Amino acid sequence: MERLVPLTKILMTLAVSVWAIFLRDWMSLMALVVVELVALLLTGLLWKQYKAVFALVVFAVFLGVVQYLGSGDVVSAVVSGLRMLAMTLVFIALLATTKLQDLTAALVTQCKIPYAYAFMFTAALRFVPDFLGESKAVQEAQSCRGLSLEGNIFKRMKSYASVIQPLLLKSLGRSETMALSLELRGFGGKTHSFAASVGLKLLDYIVIVALVVVTLILFGVL
Repeated sequence: MERLVPLTKILMTLAVSVWAIFLRDWMSLMALVVVELVALLLTGLLWKQYKAVFALVVFAVFLGVVQYLGSGDVVSAVVSGLRMLAMTLVFIALLATTKLQDLTAALVTQCKIPYAYAFMFTAALRFVPDFLGESKAVQEAQSCRGLSLEGNIFKRMKSYASVIQPLLLKSLGRSETMALSLELRGFGGKTHSFAASVGLKLLDYIVIVALVVVTLILFGVL
């Protein structure tokens, strides 16, 4: 996966998402999920990103339960859970093997997405681990001050209010610092240059052709 350029990974992500949307039976979706898990296993990402994979599996089960409670149809619930899981597992491969600056370069130079939108997308991805780290730090700091995050759901909601307020203030401060830094660096200019090389190679062409062939087969064209 790391040998592929970001554009190929983006096309792979879109292709798998399209397959998951148009596949209707649970067996086909299960096969797609198994293929993705095997691919993650072979690339070593399954063990490195096991927490993310586990969280996606839990959310897929939750989505299936909600679907079952709403429709009462077991097959529909399984299909919904598997479809969500198939569409999200491929993002792990994309984000875990691609540098954000390379992803930005591919979105701007090859996908022709305006730089501002590409930057906002990658900046949001960059903020996620920082936000989670700050949340854990704030919880530990409040616990040292005697704040208890245990008890029933109402007590926990009231206690988390003491965590959310400083977390929001830190996030606003980080946003202001980032905005000032971007302004000083001339963000918003008409021309942009990238140090990353995102040109397609032979392996990328092979993968893209394989994606096209599989898509045509699934849609019954071949």
